Amino acid sequence: MGNLQEKIESLQNEIQFSGTVIVAQGGNEIFNGNYGYANRGDKIRNQLNTKFGIASGCKIFTSTAIGQLVEQGKLKFDSKLKNFISIDFPHFDPDITVHHLLTHTSGVPDYFDEEVMDDFEELWINVPMYHIRSLKDFLPLFQNSKMKYQAGERFSYNNTGYILLGLLVEELSGQSFDEYVMEHIFKRAGMEDSGYFELDRLPSMTATGYIDFEDGSWKTNLYSVPVKGGSDGGAFVTAPDMLKFWKALTSHSLMGRETTEQLLTIHETEKDGLSYGYGIWIEKVGQVLQYMLMGYDPGVNFHASFYPEQDVQIVVCSNGSRGAYKILSLVQEEILSQYR
Repeated sequence: MGNLQEKIESLQNEIQFSGTVIVAQGGNEIFNGNYGYANRGDKIRNQLNTKFGIASGCKIFTSTAIGQLVEQGKLKFDSKLKNFISIDFPHFDPDITVHHLLTHTSGVPDYFDEEVMDDFEELWINVPMYHIRSLKDFLPLFQNSKMKYQAGERFSYNNTGYILLGLLVEELSGQSFDEYVMEHIFKRAGMEDSGYFELDRLPSMTATGYIDFEDGSWKTNLYSVPVKGGSDGGAFVTAPDMLKFWKALTSHSLMGRETTEQLLTIHETEKDGLSYGYGIWIEKVGQVLQYMLMGYDPGVNFHASFYPEQDVQIVVCSNGSRGAYKILSLVQEEILSQYR
């Protein structure tokens, strides 16, 4: 692994990557590296147990929660949203199903539409980010908006769909979404250092997110993202905890085999060939099957890839806005090129 370490450190210096990298194979950690600062002002360095925001990388927790409720008989993947939620959405297609929401094919109005919007901070002009502390706080951003297209018509990545899934979890479980995930996913997986934390009261060993500018200056992401994440994104994890999650998921400690396979089955394929399961991206490059989690927010950059046939897991967490994918790609090439 010495050669890999040298290459990562060289790339890190080139792109000024800030974060943590961990690589495991066959259940054993074969590399970890920590770079940059969790807190730049106080010069506190990132460590292996530093907690990082992962933005949309945590949609897999939402799909897992839904899968658990399906196993409990509280709903089905083909259940219609309108039959299980008490909130009124006057313009929504009555035929929207849980499957549509999980696969980004629902057509519901996205509160942050990545097809037409590129500045996340514009969202908070009318609904300040410091008011977003629960899933229902997102409702003014989309509740009375019109559908983008008919349910099931096409794939279009959609954050609102995962907010709706989180609201379903709350209604069917009687718990807040974050309480449910903490009890039924994080605790069962042994993810002791992960959680849904508020940006204005972060626990110790949590990295602050930084937004860098071309002139070398920077600011934190405190006023750029919701103060507390939800079912569409915003959890904080450590890199080792993500390895624990994957082990718990694939060993069927969180759900049975059949339900787990539903999450990890290709349900939709984008025009560029990248496919989607329930809360997770899926791709096959040559002979290598790859499951991917990724998340991007201002001051957050996260990539995790899992290769079941080679029993390899790579997790890259960053408290900057870029660099994680380049680090991941380098590790992929070093570890997996022999299998392609």
